Amino acid sequence: MAIKKFLKKFIQEEEGATAVEYAVMIVLIIVVCLATITLLGTRVENAFNRVAQTLNR
Repeated sequence: MAIKKFLKKFIQEEEGATAVEYAVMIVLIIVVCLATITLLGTRVENAFNRVAQTLNR
């Protein structure tokens, strides 16, 4: 009986759904951050390479 009460209470509570929503938002934020860092990292590397080539001339 205790398991049945627990499952009923767990299904009725909305805290679990909220936690899942927060987890999804965090994952999306992480994906956007990684994509931005990758894009900017490539551009910054290219800029440093151009400066280094200019200084070596």
